[in-house]
Amino acid sequence: MPCNVVVLISGSGSNLQALIDSVAQDGNPARIAAVISNRADAYGLQRAKQAGIATELLDHKQFDGREAFDAALIQAIDAHQPDLVVLAGFMRILTPGFVQHYAGRLLNIHPSLLPRHKGLHTHQRALEAGDSEHGCSVHFVTEELDGGPLVVQAVLPVMADDTAESLASRVHQQEHQIYPLAVRWFAEGRLRLGAQGAMLDGEPLPASGHLIRT
Repeated sequence: MPCNVVVLISGSGSNLQALIDSVAQDGNPARIAAVISNRADAYGLQRAKQAGIATELLDHKQFDGREAFDAALIQAIDAHQPDLVVLAGFMRILTPGFVQHYAGRLLNIHPSLLPRHKGLHTHQRALEAGDSEHGCSVHFVTEELDGGPLVVQAVLPVMADDTAESLASRVHQQEHQIYPLAVRWFAEGRLRLGAQGAMLDGEPLPASGHLIRT
């Protein structure tokens, strides 16, 4: 049975493209059922259409508050009977009700080595903090912003001559590796959220998730 995935985007959709490319691989049980954006100008909608994937636009500005938008978003997502909901550059803070509705089947990617540098401008903040390592993290979504049990992190060294832009570029490349990996693990039934946190092949993952060093 395929694993139905709904992807939420707000922008260019480069992580979405990595997922589209990944699900086309032999034996990958993940199937992207729909891509939903809160912005009409999100280029990711074009990527989805080119791949023959159903798209939907749900403009948050048309709704009276976050709860009303999230209620409509749940309705739009559930019409596709998702096994997994993937946040791929979806620039909305989700309500607790939304997060609870998809508990254990909601993944996000964040451009830092969580729990360091939650929120925005992560690459600049890593440089300002003098970090020797930086990277990206896939995690299950909980009500805590950029919290939730870690699944996999890609770790890369910070170079002496790195700028926020060069760091962002290298981190992006790693995002495109680890997000499809986590989604495939979930689709294959290997990745689950247990009472103690993220589980891979029936074993609890460490607090840092599965580490991939580059």
